[in-house]
Formats: sequence, C-alpha cells, structure tokens
Amino acid sequence: MTNISIENIGIAAEQLHHPIPGNWKRYFSFSTDHKVIGIQYLVTSFIFFLVGGILAMVMRGELMTPESDLVDRTIYNGMFTMHGTIMLFLWTFPSLVGLANYLVPLMIGARDMAFPRLNAAAFWMVPVVGILLMASFFIPGGPAQAGWWSYPPVSLQNPTGNLINGQVIWLLAVAISGVSSIMGAVNFVTTIVKMRAPGMTFFRMPLFVWAVFSAQIIQLFGLPALTAGAVMLLLDLTANTGFFNPANGGNPIMFQHYFWFYSHPAVYVIILPVFGIFSEIFPVYARKPLFGYKVVAVSSLLIAAVSAIVWVHHMYASSTPAWMRMVFMLTTMLVSVPTGIKVFAWVATIWGGKLRLNTPMLFALGGLVFFVFAGIVGIMLSSVPVDIHVNNTYFVVGHFHYVLYGTVTMGMFAAIYHWFPKMTGRMYYEGLGKLHFALAFIGTNLNFFPMHPLGLQGMLRRVASYAPDAGYEFWNIVASIGAFLLGVSTLPFILNMIGAWTIGEKAPNNPWQAIGLEWEVSSPPPIENFEEIPVVKSEPYGYGKLETLTAKTHQ
Repeated sequence: MTNISIENIGIAAEQLHHPIPGNWKRYFSFSTDHKVIGIQYLVTSFIFFLVGGILAMVMRGELMTPESDLVDRTIYNGMFTMHGTIMLFLWTFPSLVGLANYLVPLMIGARDMAFPRLNAAAFWMVPVVGILLMASFFIPGGPAQAGWWSYPPVSLQNPTGNLINGQVIWLLAVAISGVSSIMGAVNFVTTIVKMRAPGMTFFRMPLFVWAVFSAQIIQLFGLPALTAGAVMLLLDLTANTGFFNPANGGNPIMFQHYFWFYSHPAVYVIILPVFGIFSEIFPVYARKPLFGYKVVAVSSLLIAAVSAIVWVHHMYASSTPAWMRMVFMLTTMLVSVPTGIKVFAWVATIWGGKLRLNTPMLFALGGLVFFVFAGIVGIMLSSVPVDIHVNNTYFVVGHFHYVLYGTVTMGMFAAIYHWFPKMTGRMYYEGLGKLHFALAFIGTNLNFFPMHPLGLQGMLRRVASYAPDAGYEFWNIVASIGAFLLGVSTLPFILNMIGAWTIGEKAPNNPWQAIGLEWEVSSPPPIENFEEIPVVKSEPYGYGKLETLTAKTHQ
C-alpha cells in the first residue's frame, strides 16, 4: 500500500486549485488562482469581441446601400441588439475585470483575491451569459430586438406568444451578468481594502488599483438598480405584472431610471480602469514620474461620486421636467473637471519625456487622442439643446463608439501588450503590434467619425435602410470601410498573441524597466505570487523609487 503523507495531500489539494504554471489545462479548470482566472476572462471576452465584431461588419455591410438588401430587417434588429449587448456585457466589462483580476493582487502585494472561490464562480457565469445570448438566435422569433437598453413597451412585445422568447433570455442573461459583476465588486473592494502588503497605504497604491477600486464602488452601488430593473421587466414579460407595462398600469419611464441610474455610471466603470492603464503606461514609456499622483488618484473617486448624479442626462427627451434637465446638465458637465485633471497629468507626464514608441505606448497615445475627442463631443451632448437636437441619431452612436472602442478597447490593447511578457513569459512581436495599431487607429477614425456628420444631418440609429436622396450614402460607405478595416486589424493581433505565446522569445522579469511589485516576480508569476509578502517602504512605482524588503519568489 502506497504511503501518502498529510503534507503530500495538502500539496495535491493546493495544486487542484492552483495548477502548476505552464500547464495549459489549468485554463479549462475551475481554478481559484487569480492569474488563471484573469486570463480566462481575457480570452473568453476576446472570443465574444470577435463575435460582436462580425455582427457589426454585417450591419455596416447592410448600411453601405440605402436599400435593405443584405439581411432581413428582423434579423438586423436582432443583430443590432446582440452587438451592443455582447460588446458591453461580454467584452468590455469582462476583459477589464480579467485584467484587474490578474494585476491587482500582484500590485498590492497579495497572494490572491480575498474570496478565490467566489472569484472563480463569478467568471464561470460569463460563459453562461454568452451561451444564453447565442442560443436566443435559434429559438422561434429569434433574439431580442429592442436594443441593448431594451426600453419598454418595445421590449414587452411578444409576437410569437411563447413564454420563452429572445427578450426573456436576454433579460435572464443580463440579470446573471449583474450578479456576476456584483460578486466581483465585493471581491475587489475587499481585496484592496484588507489585503494590501505592509506599508502599502492607499497613497502608495498604483493608480491602476485606485481606478479599479473606484470603478468597483460604482458597481456595488449602481448595479443592483439595473439587475432589479431587468428582473422586474422579466416579470412583466412572464408573469403579467405591471411594473413598466402601461397596459397594466405600469410606467415605462421608470425602467429608464433603473437602467440609466447604473448604465451611465457604467461608462465610468469601464473607462476608469483604462485611465489607470494610461497612468501606468505613460510614465514607463516617457521615462518620467507621473505628474500629480495624489490628485490623479483622488480624481478617480471624484468621478465615481459624480457619476451617481448624471443618469437623467440620457432622458432629456423622455418628458423630463425643465428644472431636472438643467440640474443634470450641470452635473454631467461637472464630470469633466476630475477627468480633465487626469488628461492634464498625462500630458504633463509625456511632455519633455524620453518617449519610447513601443506598441503599448502607441495604443495608449491613440486611446488618449480618441478620449479627448470623445470628451469634447460629450460636453456638447451634455447641453440640453444639442442633446435634444441629435437625440437618437448617429451623432450619439459616433460619440459612444469613440469612448467604447477608441478609448476603452485601444486602452485594453495597450494593457495586453504591456503586461503580455509578465503574463506569458514571452515577448510579443513588435512589428505585428505596430501594424495592429496602424490598422486600428485608421479604422477607428474611418468607422466612427462619419457618424457625427450623419447624425447632424438627421440619420437615425437602428435603421437598416434610408432614403436614397437623403445624402447619407457617402458617409455610410466610409464608415463601412472603416468597420471592415477594424475587422482586419484583429488578424495581426491574433497572430501575434498565438505566435508569441507559443514560440516567442522568452521575456525577462522586467523588459520595460518599470517599477512595481508585479515586475519584482518572475514571468509568468509563481503560484501565490510571493514566497514572502513584501514590505513597501517608499512611494508607488512610476512616481518615485519603490523600495521593498525584497520577497524571495518561486523559481
């Protein structure tokens, strides 16, 4: 009989939840290692990013001609709804959560997240959401067709008469996604507050951690409203309740309040971590300390606070009283103050620096340029007269995509390239990275800038056709070419990631000469990150010298 010691049993149990680094099977397991979960989030969300991108290219193909001659209008409405839903709930949120999962414990000197099993459970809800949404294409009546915001009474229509229909599945998926995100928010806030290494005070935390902390506070306070609204709308559809259904005495405008109370702050949930990415990358590639660290850190909390009082900005055209319009116009404009502080600090950091235009820096600079443009347009939209004039037009769509793709997705690519050597132990191919940036930068402008003149000319969003003499065709052709170019831009990225991860040059522990706890450990990091928890003695990395009682790490 084989003798198995208690110690060996403990090691086996540990490896069950924290598989040995280098074993690819760990990414298909219910691992509780935050690094494995982070990459699971990143890869899963990128797969859905490709699905959402394919839907977008089909829609842009439809809009190249005035006639609806590529797909059926019902299918177009379903693709429109699914594109927005996938890009938000299955790409931007999960990808940023994945990046934060990987980096936050390393950055604050922790071995893992506060609740590892809760962390794993939150991730495995994401594929469930994706499977539900994809399955809705194959049920009678097809997927939901009321847009990613699903306003009633449009979302209460049920032409098939079936209890299970696309809209029901959509609401169920959104509710599950909300529960997953709330679980993640509890985990992040607890981890950052309670698990920082000795000496890692709040004002020694990296700015990416500050940004994640602020974003997850928004999740905790705002996301229950959207989840509750989705459940109430689901009950209206399935149990004939009267929360939002005007036929049963409900108020459809109330759903807009539930929806936007979270969904406008949600923009800051996804853009705050990108701000944190910019704050980490610019000092490294400019070879300068970040300008105004403490002010930039506090500005993240100010954005989180102000985000709670801006939601009616989206409801100017929804019978909103004049006094309420004025109040929310001012609060919406107020967000530009802490945001402007960040932009000023980034520009001051870059100014006079010894710039290294590596791929991460190019994507960060591109994202900053797009964000400044989106911010200028956002100030315009905060004004009541302008917002009402362009309400429900492509002007709003163009602004939104400069934020979501131009800033958030470009920022995510910057982060992936920057931390890729740390995650994989391999160096990416710089030439392919720069080709990816060039195609993405040009494609983003070609795709989304034409939407602004289209909106000013009066082209409504969500349409599959338009009048041939309306003057929309030229700009739609340009936008469609840009969309196809964005689709092509993902090919060198995929080739780069797969090729570099499998046969790329081995990466040193700190290829960028960056300063921070994540760069103090091996590439990829060992199980539980640190053999001994480091003790932080000085200022955060990138803003001064970080001195630690160096922890021995697993080799």
